[in-house]
Amino acid sequence: MTETQDQPVVVEKEELPHSETAHRFEGHLYGGANVSFFLIDSPQGGGPGLHTHPYEEVFVVQDGEVTFTVGDATIEAKSGQILVVPAGVPHKYVNSGAGRARHIDIHTSRRMITEWLEE
Repeated sequence: MTETQDQPVVVEKEELPHSETAHRFEGHLYGGANVSFFLIDSPQGGGPGLHTHPYEEVFVVQDGEVTFTVGDATIEAKSGQILVVPAGVPHKYVNSGAGRARHIDIHTSRRMITEWLEE
């Protein structure tokens, strides 16, 4: 797909690159949208290691409970809450609830750029 286009783009979720827990949308691949995101559906205990981005990341918790580590802070978030992580701040999260956690992790960039700080 081209970097920019003047027509709407419809993307099926299952067409996105994905793992067992995350579907990845990068705007530069879909009409040049200036946003990227993950659609997360993780089991209890699931989550990535500590990392950072050169742009803000916005987490929209739809279902479940998620414990975020953002810099030195620990934040307990639940369904219906939104967390904004500033650019350059190390962060990670884990599904700390009893069931699955579903959230949308919005990257304010057309390309995802991640520096992993731990495995």
